[in-house]
Amino acid sequence: MVRRNGGFIGTDGLDAPDPPTGVTVTKGNASVSVAFTAPTDVGTSAITGFVATTDAGDGGTGSSSPITISSLTNGTAYTARVYAINAYGTSAASDASASFSPALSRGVFAGGKPSGTIVNVIQYIDISTTGNATDFGDLTEIKRGAAGMASSTRGLFGGGYAADQSKAIDYITIATTANAQDFGDLTVTGSQMAGISNSTRGIAVGGDGRTAVIDYVTIASLGDGTDFGDCTNSENQAGVSSSTRGVFASPGAGSLLIHYITIGSTGDETDFGNLSVGRGSMAGMSNGTRGLFSGGNTYVNIIDFVNIASTGNATDFGDLTVGRRSPKGTSSSTRGVTMGGSNSSGTSLNVIDYVTMATTGNAQDFGDLTQALKTGSAISSDHGGLQ
Repeated sequence: MVRRNGGFIGTDGLDAPDPPTGVTVTKGNASVSVAFTAPTDVGTSAITGFVATTDAGDGGTGSSSPITISSLTNGTAYTARVYAINAYGTSAASDASASFSPALSRGVFAGGKPSGTIVNVIQYIDISTTGNATDFGDLTEIKRGAAGMASSTRGLFGGGYAADQSKAIDYITIATTANAQDFGDLTVTGSQMAGISNSTRGIAVGGDGRTAVIDYVTIASLGDGTDFGDCTNSENQAGVSSSTRGVFASPGAGSLLIHYITIGSTGDETDFGNLSVGRGSMAGMSNGTRGLFSGGNTYVNIIDFVNIASTGNATDFGDLTVGRRSPKGTSSSTRGVTMGGSNSSGTSLNVIDYVTMATTGNAQDFGDLTQALKTGSAISSDHGGLQ
């Protein structure tokens, strides 16, 4: 009769497999895909399956890599481990994966200007797929050029231009389609603003050459903005962020300037470096490590990138599918998306492009907005400030 030594590692003389190795994770909406390498030493019997678990006790099973674990809580940090099973027992646990937080990968685009009147339209996409945008609801007022800020659950659109410069901040619950509601007011009016955020703070910067003020709000709490400091150039900003740092391409009319702030503190911008080509009116995208700036007011198709944690000049990433002015950008942990803008004839565009953030290369077509728009505002539930 065979003696079964279940639960032991499958080294010489023991029956259960060695643990899997190389565990990596790809987060999803309330889920994670856990990839791994099966052990070479399978013990005395062939492997019959694998179990992946989180440190909170959630699990999934499968016959090979990857394994999906579902019913997780978005915005909660987890790690994952994998076990190999054969007829005689279960391996020891693999090493833990890197920490991850599941997230709804939704990008939202609000307001903007078609070739005619400014609108209050809100539309959304699933960044992890491709396809056309879908109607989400309406802002509380028509406006363009508001600062987009977001946590994993709530999106804010601060300031902008309607009939005149606005202080108003709107908010939405990103997972739920509905009209925006009033959040509070910024300390100053402004449009063509940059917005960045981490999981707790939203920061609105500049405003069409009219104000150099940087404001911040606590995203989870309704209320007015508080003064953070001043920006160096208030015109046509684009922002990217990690969880600790905000970086702004703030070139004004065709200069090269990039500046940064520390999100958790207050104070004025500090010099970061230069763009590869001077321009304003860009889109910003980030995955927490890299920040990308695309398009510009000279109707270029240029995409630049910077490493957010360091300082230095931007490097060429690739090209958009169409050169454009005043697009807006949003992103997930893996993808950067550029939405809308206008061409050199002043015609608003409905184009949506995407790139893979961790590589370099030219953008690909994602789909179309519900209508052609420029100078809108964009946020996501999985941007670089949440990584």
